[in-house]
Amino acid sequence: MQIWRSFDDVPADLGRTVAVIGNFDGVHLGHRHVVSRAREIADERGLQVVAVTFDPHPMAVLRPEHAPTTLTSMEVRAALLAEAGADAVVAVPFSRAVASWTPQEFVDRVLVEGLHAAAVVVGANFRFGNRAAGDVATLVELGATRDFTAEGIPLDGGPQVWSSTYVRTCLAAGDVAGAAEALGRPYTVRGVVVQGDQRGRELGYPTANVPTDGLTAAPADGVYAGWLTRLDTGDRLPAAISVGTNPTFDGVRERRVESYVLDRTDLELYGVEVEVAFVERIRGMEAFDSVEALLEQMADDVARTRDVLADG
Repeated sequence: MQIWRSFDDVPADLGRTVAVIGNFDGVHLGHRHVVSRAREIADERGLQVVAVTFDPHPMAVLRPEHAPTTLTSMEVRAALLAEAGADAVVAVPFSRAVASWTPQEFVDRVLVEGLHAAAVVVGANFRFGNRAAGDVATLVELGATRDFTAEGIPLDGGPQVWSSTYVRTCLAAGDVAGAAEALGRPYTVRGVVVQGDQRGRELGYPTANVPTDGLTAAPADGVYAGWLTRLDTGDRLPAAISVGTNPTFDGVRERRVESYVLDRTDLELYGVEVEVAFVERIRGMEAFDSVEALLEQMADDVARTRDVLADG
């Protein structure tokens, strides 16, 4: 998958394209429906599908205090868009200057000059241009005079309209199953394993610790059943996952994603990049009065994790 970081990176001989436009954070099922429709059009006409997204998120520029946490890095987003049917991604560097473009300027700079679009597919609620003045009807109208077609695709999932905001809401409530339903796959976080306080190792439950940076969404504090995948080897391992600050012990203040791989005390994962996938919440986070009580609960967590993953 090619990621073009500006239109200067787009090959001069790209030719006509089918463009899809959106933030595409998470690449949920609604996004996939949009890309799938673009893929159909592109296959009929022998064209490439190019996904247009923005980096950083527009809210991080326009109203940084209200900027949402991200669900996927640009690299992961591009990989997911490729799975959905895109051939390339343009990550438009978003700025206040870009935000000031009128709908006409956006269309001319991005779709006509940048991508030579023959067709454009967006979500039905798509807005663009200064003060979000443009919508799908605007896109259709402008396309009629610029030699491209345009259509908006409903982002419906039954009664629920899939959105990145909905996924974040699910995660904030610890509802990783709900997030997975909207995404069409379990929610994941990626990171390099760092050395922690090694208390889990002392208790017989060594964990792979991935810090959270506050910019990437993580599920609510609690214990989850899921999978840990080593990205260097592709090994996918069943895991009981703790998210939080470990309240039973003093000294840990930053939130961590800590994964205990079931029945494995021999893994050396420091410095290894991993992906942690959340399948089901086991319980909320709580403090225990004694190490013994904690160990009893951890044994129960592992047993319940084993049952959840065996069923899935």
